[in-house]
Amino acid sequence: MKRIIVSGGGTGGHIFPALSIANALKRLDPDVDILFVGAEGKMEMEKVPEAGYRIEGLPVRGLKRKLTLENIKVLFNLWKSLRKARRIIREFHPDAVVGVGGYASGPIGRVATEAGIPLILQEQNSYAGVTNKLLAKKACRICVAYEGMERFFGKEKLVFTGNPVRKDLLQAKEQREEGIAFYGLDPAKKTVLVTGGSLGAGTLNKAMVKYLEQVGKWPNVQVLWQCGGYYYENLKTQWEGKLPENVKLLAFLKRMDLAYAAADIVVARAGAGTISELCLLEKAAVLIPSPNVAEDHQTKNARALVDKGAAVMLKDNEAEEKLETILAGLLQNPDQCELLTQNIAKLAIRNSDEMIAGEILKVIDRRKKPGQQR
Repeated sequence: MKRIIVSGGGTGGHIFPALSIANALKRLDPDVDILFVGAEGKMEMEKVPEAGYRIEGLPVRGLKRKLTLENIKVLFNLWKSLRKARRIIREFHPDAVVGVGGYASGPIGRVATEAGIPLILQEQNSYAGVTNKLLAKKACRICVAYEGMERFFGKEKLVFTGNPVRKDLLQAKEQREEGIAFYGLDPAKKTVLVTGGSLGAGTLNKAMVKYLEQVGKWPNVQVLWQCGGYYYENLKTQWEGKLPENVKLLAFLKRMDLAYAAADIVVARAGAGTISELCLLEKAAVLIPSPNVAEDHQTKNARALVDKGAAVMLKDNEAEEKLETILAGLLQNPDQCELLTQNIAKLAIRNSDEMIAGEILKVIDRRKKPGQQR
C-alpha cells in the first residue's frame, strides 16, 4: 500500500485542488492511503473530513509583514508545527508528500525532505508562492499551470499539468437549461455572472451598486450577482423594493456549476482556480485581480490570459469607473465574446488532477524496489 500526505490549504483555492488530486489518486490506485495536513482553525479542517479524508492540523501561521510582537508567537507556533510534523512523518511513514501551497505545506515539506521522503509540489499561480519557493530546492517534481515558471524553479523539475478543478464543473457546458431554471433566470436573455467568491469582493459590489440603474435598463440582459455573505444583508436592505427586475442578488451560489452553465459573461477575481474553471468552461471573462494577495499574483494570473487574447482585465482601482462600459461593450459585440471564448478554450487542460496524481505515483514507484511492501 502506498501512503501519501497531501499538505496545504488556508483557502478554497488550495483546498479544492488538493481534494481533486486526492480523489484522482484514489481512482488510479484505490488502495492508496491518504492523510491531509492543514493549518489549525482554517477551512481545510472542516472541508477535508466532509470529503471523507483524515486530516491533522498544525498550529502554523504566516509572519506579519510589519515588525510586531505577534511574530514571536508565529515563530513559536512554527517550532511546534515542526515538532508535530516530525511525529506525523514518523507515525504515518509516507512514501511521498504533496504540497499544494499554504502555510501547512512548509513544516511538513521540510521535515519530509530531511527524512529523505520525496516531495512533490503543485504551484497553481503564474507567480510562485512563498512556501513553494522555499521548498522547491528539495522537491523532486513541481507541477505548474503556467508557462515560464523556470524563473522560479529548476527547469528539470517542472511538469506542466494545469490546475485541477472540481469534477462537477466539467459537466457545466451542457447544463445551461438546468442552470437557467435553477436560478430562476430567463432563457431568452444573455446572462452576466458577477462573483467575488463565497466571502464576496467589495470592489465588485461597489461597481455593481454604482451602475445598478443603468444595468436595469439593459435590454435582453440579466445579471446573477453573488455578493458574498459578508455584504448580503446590507445590500438586500439597501435595495429592498428597488433592485432592477433583471438583477438577482444572492449571498452564495449553492451550485457553482449551474451558475457557470447559465453565464455568457463572467466577472470575477483572478485566482488560479477561477481561471482554470473559466478555461475549461470556455467563458468570456472580465477579470478584476484582488490587490490583497501575496506578490500581486492575481494580476500576473490575469495578465497571462490577456496576453493571449483570452480575457479582459480591469485593475481593482478602475472597476467602479469602467466595469459598466466594458460589460456593455462586450454585450454589444458578440464577435469579441466569441473570440475570447475561443482563445480561453485553448488554455484548458482537462485532466490535470490525474496528470498530477500520475506524477506522484511514478515518483513512488521509481523509489520503491520491486515487490517491496510497507
